[in-house]
Amino acid sequence: AVDEVNCSSPENQRKMLEEIAPELLERKEKSTELKELEDVDGKKGVVMRFAPSPSGPMHIGHAMTGGLTSLYVKKYGGKFILRIEDTNSENIYEPAYKQLVEDAAWIFGNVSEVWIQSDRVQIYYDYLMKMIKLGAVYVCTCSQQEFKKHADARKDCPCRALSPEENMKRWEKMLDREHGYREGEAVARFKSSMQDENPAMRDFPLARINDAKHPRQGLKYRVWPLMNFSVTVDDIEAGMTHIIRGKDHADNAKRQAMMFRVLGKKFPKTYFVGRYKFIGLELSCSKTKARIAKGEFSGWDDIRLPFLIALKRRGYQAGAFMKYTQLNGLSSVDKTIEAEDFFKTINKFNKEIIDPAARRQFFIPEPVKIRIDGAPKIETSLLMHPDHPEYGERRFSADCEFYITKEDYDSLEDGKTYRLMECLNFRKEKGKLSFVSRGVGDYKKEGAGIMHWLPAGEGLAEVSVLMPDNTERRGFGEKAMLSMKVGDIVQLERFGFARIDSKEGNRISFWFAHK
Repeated sequence: AVDEVNCSSPENQRKMLEEIAPELLERKEKSTELKELEDVDGKKGVVMRFAPSPSGPMHIGHAMTGGLTSLYVKKYGGKFILRIEDTNSENIYEPAYKQLVEDAAWIFGNVSEVWIQSDRVQIYYDYLMKMIKLGAVYVCTCSQQEFKKHADARKDCPCRALSPEENMKRWEKMLDREHGYREGEAVARFKSSMQDENPAMRDFPLARINDAKHPRQGLKYRVWPLMNFSVTVDDIEAGMTHIIRGKDHADNAKRQAMMFRVLGKKFPKTYFVGRYKFIGLELSCSKTKARIAKGEFSGWDDIRLPFLIALKRRGYQAGAFMKYTQLNGLSSVDKTIEAEDFFKTINKFNKEIIDPAARRQFFIPEPVKIRIDGAPKIETSLLMHPDHPEYGERRFSADCEFYITKEDYDSLEDGKTYRLMECLNFRKEKGKLSFVSRGVGDYKKEGAGIMHWLPAGEGLAEVSVLMPDNTERRGFGEKAMLSMKVGDIVQLERFGFARIDSKEGNRISFWFAHK
């Protein structure tokens, strides 16, 4: 009985265990129920947002932070806004505008609207003028050093006392590219309190002059809102009800709440979450972009990178990342995660998603051709999937010549019996291989190893598999692979899951996902 279990595939071993001792398969898993949000309108649901900057495509960090917001909108219904924050012209990678939208559609699947901040500059101007007229904003012409002296002394800046009418004149000069203030000479500030205990809260800036050409808007605007102001306006305009943000934005939330009060609006219910720190994974868009420019990486979808466009190409599914995000939930605890541990969990979740549909196929990397003397002509078949006979079978015709992997060939020892999976048993004697029998029963008595194989001389696929370290494994694959499509994910038996990336004639290129 032990031999029978040992000879079985992992899938069959699991089935046997389910019948004999199902309790051994039961696992106590951490509850993944999302924590309830407060003040949710049962009819309207929630309005929430995820706001990346267009410095590059989305990476796994975005999947975690934006994923939590996405999950809550799915839970309660409502609206999920993807807001691209591009008011800083120095931090924009133009192709990211399109890529962020594609990434969000794939990873979240429930984006309701896409807002691009640079398309909304006039709206920010309208709000700023309104706040000037309310006496809540003034245009400051002090130098940075002068203002810092006032702030450190907790004394009002002289510009603070100017009338709304004078501030409107100064505002017009900020907008005037030909005759107005030059860059750095004026900034619009919010009247908070110059006596605030937190120096960062003292009359913080809302808008500045930046004459640089904007990648999307060109020279259409020269005054650009700073993050706290544009975020406040957008959250009001969207009717934002709930916000999930990193706890490092606690001060920003306070600044934005001040502006909400001045404008007579209710501040969204805000939840702060801890930061993810990934060890062994480079998530910096600027550093990655520089390495791409140097030719160290082929692009953002280089197989070695933790960006979603690359992981999707390998065969990872959005649901795996969403499950990981839900597992961590709405927690304010910072998390340091080793790359190996992260992918161990993600691979487990991804396998749960792709395994039921992944057809099984033989791939023989570094093939060695062997001859088994005395082997009869054999017709055999294997299921495309052990749990889904409805997927069909793979049929093989073989006689005495086969391909096996170099690793299996090098492991063969004299005097021992081996089995070609679902085919035949053979023995190695004095360097030669000879046929023993076909039945698995004979193998169970003294078998030393089961290996997969392919018949030599058949119209096989020429296969290459790109590995996560950018190396390539080459060999032969079943001819059944030739009828598959680009994008199909298969399980290469004894090798791992892989996605078909390209096909040409009998050549197939896979990208490796995971074991």
